[in-house]
Amino acid sequence: MENLSHQDVVNLFLQLAAMLLLARVFAEIAQRFKQPAVVGELLAGILLGPTILGTLVPDLHEYLFMSNPSANLALDGFVQIAVVLLLFIAGLEVELHLVWSQGKSALNISLLGLIVPFALGFVFPYYFSDFFGLADGDKMLFSLFMGTAMSITALPVVVRILMDLDLFKTKMGMLIVASAMVNDIIGWLIFSVILSFMGKGSSLSLFQTIGITLAFTFFMLTLGKIIINKVLPWINKKLAWPGGVLSLSMAFCFLAAAFTEWLGIHAIFGAFLLGVALGDSEHMSERAKEIVHQFINNIFAPLFFVSIGLKINFFTNFELMLTLAVLVISFAGKIIGSGYGASRGGFSFKESLAVGFGMNARGAMEIILGLIALENGLIDEKLFVALVIMAIITSMSSGPLMKWALKTDIKKT
Repeated sequence: MENLSHQDVVNLFLQLAAMLLLARVFAEIAQRFKQPAVVGELLAGILLGPTILGTLVPDLHEYLFMSNPSANLALDGFVQIAVVLLLFIAGLEVELHLVWSQGKSALNISLLGLIVPFALGFVFPYYFSDFFGLADGDKMLFSLFMGTAMSITALPVVVRILMDLDLFKTKMGMLIVASAMVNDIIGWLIFSVILSFMGKGSSLSLFQTIGITLAFTFFMLTLGKIIINKVLPWINKKLAWPGGVLSLSMAFCFLAAAFTEWLGIHAIFGAFLLGVALGDSEHMSERAKEIVHQFINNIFAPLFFVSIGLKINFFTNFELMLTLAVLVISFAGKIIGSGYGASRGGFSFKESLAVGFGMNARGAMEIILGLIALENGLIDEKLFVALVIMAIITSMSSGPLMKWALKTDIKKT
């Protein structure tokens, strides 16, 4: 086994220190302006990457991030772990009983909030593929990805926005959260199928991959959830707390991630499903969830979001018309789809508009989707930049637009 050299280790630690320091500083600034921490972390990455540091102080950027391939490979390992853990905590926030309790209304909003943006995201890139940056790839696969990217809602961002607006415990808040949960599960399932079409190195056939993926999803959300619910009390009683439940939950998170990566659909899907099954257990305490959240959100998540800015130059790859097109499609799809779903559930026009704005937050999920597509050659850097900008703008505007739409008090449930 090859070891990192002395210089490799020095370089890796300098990278990690610079990324975490700037991420913390910019996250604090973002939160002062009532914005999600992820916005600041992305800006920190753009500052450290080729966009700012690489342009203004190229020698320092070269030394930190370009001069040492071995250190970069080790950093990439950290980033891979970070993205798996991010999806794990996104899964922890999914409460299946909440989805069932909201019933038909949540299903209306989530399905229409998935179908309408998916249709818009599919049709325009399919018929205007050159404009959206498809060179010589598969047009159908590219359009399916764009449809999925437009339809995903970032559950962690939605929850944070609703809490900030003091709407989390309202009927509307619970409905938006339940709808976002259904949206996330279906959206990631669709994306996992798209990845299997891309043939990410799995020895299984396409139909085997899809079949096992669906079976694994069904198992984790039914029998897997029951098994976890039976085993957790024993873990909490017999093992040291919170060490036992934390270390075992991480271990099984990585096992599930390894399984879905082996399937050829991506490690994040396994981590997400394990998070859903674990988070829905009545024996997974809120205190244990909070410890996991703090650990991942303040150490691993910043590394991932900063790494986005290190990959490409946002100035040279920025294309105004492409970015505007992506923004228009994303806003129109979610607001029309989710808003119409809410109006069918009996909400007023203003409340339905607020639901549409709430479901429009993309955040981390959009960026993770885009990065996987970029790494697999499905999209180019210009479209990736447009997707990142769209994720930032939808995350930043969702809360203020909801507040603007709701000028009447909402009755608490």
